[in-house]
Amino acid sequence: MGIGTSTFVIRWVNLLTMLLAVAVIIFGVWMSTHNDGCRRSLTFPVIALGAFIFFISIIGFLGACKRSVALLWIYLVVLLIVLIAILVFTVLAFIVTNNGSGHTNPGLRYKEYKLNDYSSWFLKQLNNTNHWRRLKSCLVKSELCRKLSKKYKTIKQLKSAELTPIEGGCCRPPSECGYPAVNVSYYDLSFHSISANKDCKLYKNLRTIKCYNCDSCKAGVAQYMKTEWRLVAIFNVVLFVVLSMVYFVGCCARRNASSYRSKA
Repeated sequence: MGIGTSTFVIRWVNLLTMLLAVAVIIFGVWMSTHNDGCRRSLTFPVIALGAFIFFISIIGFLGACKRSVALLWIYLVVLLIVLIAILVFTVLAFIVTNNGSGHTNPGLRYKEYKLNDYSSWFLKQLNNTNHWRRLKSCLVKSELCRKLSKKYKTIKQLKSAELTPIEGGCCRPPSECGYPAVNVSYYDLSFHSISANKDCKLYKNLRTIKCYNCDSCKAGVAQYMKTEWRLVAIFNVVLFVVLSMVYFVGCCARRNASSYRSKA
């Protein structure tokens, strides 16, 4: 690849990623002003990601513009580290999300999930008291269960609905408890359940309690995380291929810059 072509590609790729980085930083600042504490907790990682993208992009952009061998070397080394990190994270994501699937129940369209079906990493994270306290706080603040009772007016509608794993696990007791449903959001807890599932005793009709302390709720969160991680892993595969191509062009630009300097 010629020196003009390789430096042109590197310049424009990094100019675009710089604009992307600015957008990410602006989004992070917006999140910091949001009233939701759950979103505010993501502020620093988002801004840090934007700053990192901007840093590596400006090195590549200046290296290509000035045909600086040193800057292009730094750019390639950092980009190689990013490629290795993406590869490792993607492999781990597929391994961690390999376990866990829903269980069907007669009369219910949605699936129920068991916490022990998931990987030990998920179990460790969700059974950590501090981690779960923060997650539970966010779930309660989202008023997910209250919205559910507004969305479905009858018990029949609820049973025929395709509830999300979190809705099905956190807003109602496990079906094996056998509690009769008075309405969409209220169950008759005076019924004596013969199930050994500890979630049956943990469920309460109060909107701030519901089944947020249940393993079924943690399993719903685990299933949600599994789905999200799988999407991220697939995106990372595409990102890895694209960055590998950029890395190849960067290598050509660095080699051509070295030749240009030696001739100058």
